[in-house]
Amino acid sequence: MIDLEAHPRGVIVPVRAHAGSRRNGILGEREGMLRVAVTAAPEKGKANRAIVEVLSKALGVSKSSIELVAGETSPQKRFLLVGVDVDAVGKHLARLLAT
Repeated sequence: MIDLEAHPRGVIVPVRAHAGSRRNGILGEREGMLRVAVTAAPEKGKANRAIVEVLSKALGVSKSSIELVAGETSPQKRFLLVGVDVDAVGKHLARLLAT
């Protein structure tokens, strides 16, 4: 189960980043964090931008509504999804991870 956190502006999603992977995508869940793999290298924010793109496609939200709030240089990150609620994101992630 992903440890989603309600925020006044939306939902905070904890992410475990795997930069420099073979392909982009959601790998699953571990220790309450969403595991996201991206092919981009972890340099100059490239991997963070790639993670935003993966989250946008997977969760059906615009890239502009996703903000990195913690972990800019760490593999453990926290992204804010603006304008959505915890229940909607939780249900979407449950369906996504069930496949």
